Amino acid sequence: MSPRWEPDPDVRRGRSVVYNLHAHLVFTPKYRRGVFDEAMLTVCENAMRKVCEDFGAELAEFNGERDHVHLLVHYPPKVALSTLVNSLKGVSSRRLRSEFTGRVNRVSMSGRFWSPSYFVASCGGAPLSIVRDYIENQKRGRHASASTSSAATMSFP
Repeated sequence: MSPRWEPDPDVRRGRSVVYNLHAHLVFTPKYRRGVFDEAMLTVCENAMRKVCEDFGAELAEFNGERDHVHLLVHYPPKVALSTLVNSLKGVSSRRLRSEFTGRVNRVSMSGRFWSPSYFVASCGGAPLSIVRDYIENQKRGRHASASTSSAATMSFP
């Protein structure tokens, strides 16, 4: 570890990797039907939290409204987000259908609970411009020039 590096509780370590990956996910029910109430959101959160644990990830935040849910997931680099999303949607759909049969089946959703699409954005860490400056100002052999950029003094693990 660099002596300038401050420990960050979000930085995780694996056998051969140090990482801090977060994704903001948004899922909507099929046809964006407004089916969620507090009880359904709680069941959905619990199902998704368990899926994340099974993948070695952490559901850091969860919330939703009548027609969509938001997740903030802290995940390891070995996890493909598309695979995680498929499991999150599949497991939560089965759980919601079994516990809220009348409410979910009453709404015509063409046999599916979730819309096939979703939103995902990476988040956290330094802004892209700072990271770009940091990379551009790395010393390249003995021909590198000294830089006065603030990014040149940044320390990454």
